[in-house]
Amino acid sequence: MGKMNVKRLVIFFSSTLIYALCQMLFSIILMKEDLWSNFHIQLSAHYAVIFAMCIADYYLLLFLNKYLPYSKNIFLRIVADTAGITVICMVLLTIFNFLIYDVFLIPQDGLPPFLVKFAFAMSTNIPILLVFELIHYFQSEQKAIADSEKAKRKVLLFQHETLRSQLNPHFLFNSLNVLSSLIYFNQESANKFTKALSKTYRYVLSLTHQPVVTVAEELLALDSYIFLMRMRFENSFTFTVNKLAFSEQYKIIPLTLQLLIENAFKHNSATEESSLNIIINIDNDYITVENNIQLSGSADRGGIGLRYITEQYKIHNKEVKVEHTKQMFIVKIPYIQP
Repeated sequence: MGKMNVKRLVIFFSSTLIYALCQMLFSIILMKEDLWSNFHIQLSAHYAVIFAMCIADYYLLLFLNKYLPYSKNIFLRIVADTAGITVICMVLLTIFNFLIYDVFLIPQDGLPPFLVKFAFAMSTNIPILLVFELIHYFQSEQKAIADSEKAKRKVLLFQHETLRSQLNPHFLFNSLNVLSSLIYFNQESANKFTKALSKTYRYVLSLTHQPVVTVAEELLALDSYIFLMRMRFENSFTFTVNKLAFSEQYKIIPLTLQLLIENAFKHNSATEESSLNIIINIDNDYITVENNIQLSGSADRGGIGLRYITEQYKIHNKEVKVEHTKQMFIVKIPYIQP
């Protein structure tokens, strides 16, 4: 990191020195002055101007990127860039005129008027700001590519952990136990259980190339999972879906609802005497999943959990809201694409 910073400083000072030399030569040719007359003074003065412009343009760029980025309004950003470098040139010229005429007492005879110097300063400053804008653009592109690759890796991790969660030996063992009992007592129910289990795994395996799904798709897949839970827990829980708004075409992360419900079963006890009550409310802003708290002392801590879901929504710049009271555990899921 230190070598990289030194390299950047060397490039910065070298490029600004070369640019100052070019501007000085252009000024001498324009004013028809002797090249070697006070060469070091002229170069120092031009370099001081270029250096000051670079610093001012850099902070102007930081300010505009924060409060008025191109993505917000291109036209206003161009106007702000123009106004910014105009103010910078006016201020710098005022300061340097004060130093030249009032501090160093250099006579004004033969020197160009203020408007000529202002036009020269603007023509000098515009390329500097353009270079900074280009550097910022390419750095933003590289960051976007890096963030995209990072997001892809997180999605793959999510899919891997989700599949591993669903292939959890405990989940599979419990499902096979239920299936074994059903085959012996009720073959018709065993057949339905097998189909539901197959649909659940088929849905998980189909998500490889689906970063988001509609609420309708998620609810349809959830039916099979709830059927499996009903066969396993019988009358030990209640499950309700309240569609408060027509939001079924909105997009969410796949398996969000199933994993939240799995968490509810994993961390809470469910009996006929004290049932676990799970409610899903679907409105225009969130899908809310809530359950009463009946903590189980032998809760299985495996699986993907709420943490993975939260990380997935962060990739899309969405926040999962969690409310934890003494009686209720509530999770509010935002929509990815309303």
